[in-house]
Amino acid sequence: MYLRKLSHFIILSFLLLSSAKAQGWKGQWIEAPQCQERPNTWQRFTHDFTLSTKPTSLKARIAVDSKYWLWLNNRLIIFEGQLKRGPSPTSTYYDIVELAPYLRKGANHLQILTCYFGKDGFSHISSGHAGLLFDAQNNSVDILSDSSWHAEVLDAYTTCDTETPNYRLSEASIRFDARHAGTIINGLPGGNAPTQRAKVIASQAINSIYGNLVSRPIPFWRFTSRKKYIWTKWDSVKRQLRCRLPYDAQVTPYLKVKAKAGKTIDMRTEDFKIGTQNSVRAEYITREGIQEYESLGWINGNEMIYTIPPGVKVIDVRYRESGYDTDIVGEFNCNDPFWNELWKRSARTLYVNMRDTYFDCPDRERAQWWGDVVNDIQENFYVLSTTSWKIIDKGMRELIAWQNPDGVIHAPIPGNYKQELPCQMLMSVGWYGFYTHWYNSGNFSSLADLYNGIHKYLHQVWQTDSNGFVPIRKGGWSWADWGSNIDLELITNEWYYLALKAEQEYARILGKSEDQANIARQIDKMVQGFDKRYWQGNGYKSPNFEGQYDDRAQALAVVSGLASKERYPYLFKIFETTHFSSPLLELYVQEALFRMGKGKEALARARHLYSKMMSNPNATTVYELWEPGASINHAWASGMTVILGREVCGIKPTSLGFKTFDIAPQLAGLTHVKTQVQIKYGTISVDLSLQKSGHLKAQVVVPRGTTATVKWNGKQLQLHGGRHSVKL
Repeated sequence: MYLRKLSHFIILSFLLLSSAKAQGWKGQWIEAPQCQERPNTWQRFTHDFTLSTKPTSLKARIAVDSKYWLWLNNRLIIFEGQLKRGPSPTSTYYDIVELAPYLRKGANHLQILTCYFGKDGFSHISSGHAGLLFDAQNNSVDILSDSSWHAEVLDAYTTCDTETPNYRLSEASIRFDARHAGTIINGLPGGNAPTQRAKVIASQAINSIYGNLVSRPIPFWRFTSRKKYIWTKWDSVKRQLRCRLPYDAQVTPYLKVKAKAGKTIDMRTEDFKIGTQNSVRAEYITREGIQEYESLGWINGNEMIYTIPPGVKVIDVRYRESGYDTDIVGEFNCNDPFWNELWKRSARTLYVNMRDTYFDCPDRERAQWWGDVVNDIQENFYVLSTTSWKIIDKGMRELIAWQNPDGVIHAPIPGNYKQELPCQMLMSVGWYGFYTHWYNSGNFSSLADLYNGIHKYLHQVWQTDSNGFVPIRKGGWSWADWGSNIDLELITNEWYYLALKAEQEYARILGKSEDQANIARQIDKMVQGFDKRYWQGNGYKSPNFEGQYDDRAQALAVVSGLASKERYPYLFKIFETTHFSSPLLELYVQEALFRMGKGKEALARARHLYSKMMSNPNATTVYELWEPGASINHAWASGMTVILGREVCGIKPTSLGFKTFDIAPQLAGLTHVKTQVQIKYGTISVDLSLQKSGHLKAQVVVPRGTTATVKWNGKQLQLHGGRHSVKL
């Protein structure tokens, strides 16, 4: 019912992602016979089979709506498989799982637990059916989902009926009533095996319900064993056991208790309520005796809070952490503890905001807002290992696959939010979004698939006047930043200009000479007319804008190159006296100040703005806004990881993929800085000390096959792969 027609080029681009042809599938979509497709339906599927020999390789292709857990011969091998649905509005992701290491000659037992969200959200589009597809084939054996499998709906799983999650989340708060079924014991669903045969809901793998099947483009989650909390504290008044996590993490809570039957235990984190909006939590209803349970719907926070009713004795509580399979390999240390702690919290925030997609926050929305993702892309290269690049490429493909036939792109996607935020969309396809990812990674392989959609958006949706400027487009929400004094026309045109600069490079790389020439003419018009239209004597301002000079708009004029150096003294005065930007756009104010040679002033401004969130000693992340009250874990506020790595330490690529790069530090009052950045060639490591003489002492590791140019006080020195100790 939600299906809509996509343009031909989008369908083709997503077919490229699929690693299997339609005719290669033999499995059928199945579900339990009593399944009513209700939201938050949990099912258990079992299948027994016999192997005459153990295969050296047997890859299973698995798809569900919405999540699954897989055991083979009583061993948990996939913890929360499947991606939220929606590589395009008409398709479903599937996983590829190598089964061979877990198989044995003779009898084998397969068990799959599934969770069906059953509703759309800002990060998921429901198929309307809680199905499972399993297809494992090689030359000697086929293991295929069909009506020979056994399946049941697990009635013990229901939904918490109070304090329900806000409408943006497709996930439910999970209630498990242990009186109605076996608990999950030692990682396995307990109780008797299902006795009923599964029913087939679609005999063909690719069909009108689930659409095309697209291979999972990102790694499986990394997950731990159950761990002890850092500490636990008992509040006898509230009957709450508060358990400290090492940092804001994505976790599933576990408990072991001795209890009377029918007691309800609540599990949530301190970050359950964000303003007036609820996140997800969990409830466990006890049976009689000793029992244990792990709630498999992940929640996040710094503290897990168990509310324990009378009649329940706690034997043990633990947690399992899971998350995207990447590492915080970046590093920053300096002689000022403030920046060290800010970098640490910012890196943690970036990581906790990635799973199926990059999202704005892991609690209130879990939504792939592309304004946030543009900042995440830049931070990604200064914080995380290269496995993280795949989540960016996935998001880029999704953004264009969800493009409307009229050319409009919108986010968050996937999901049921169809409103365009014009400035965010210009950010996404432009210089700091798609282009930065492709340039920093050195991989433009997806450009050809996405270019037509980008071009259509910039030249069919956006219409320019005779001077090359675009009008304010309302879109679904004409949002440019939080806060006041937003010079929307000026900011819109600056983002459009940055998008054109990126598109000009795209056209050049693809050999689209006619497009390249047309874009160059548009760019030239904007450059020639920018000051004439927007310069107001002491700063840039739209002709009809009645507010003060907008610091965000001045910053974008600088970083885009539209503002000449002669304007810098005027713009610096604006940066000194106005602080309208939110953490999202402060990244560009900081970059502008460093470009102007005002690094010390930039860090002073950032220290002032970040001081309130940094004053909380219990926080491990950075906030959506400068003060508490909204989300406390927004990676759009992690932009100082970029500033500290790229500007203070000076590590900037000068060719694709950091094949060549500069180390051109602006120490901004610091005397010692140390950082490392992982690129596709290896890890760049820099340790810089400012000597009393004014010389710079540098310990540098340059990855093999790359060249670094160290710049300091007008001097420069080229370094090739290896370890170097230099003084400039």
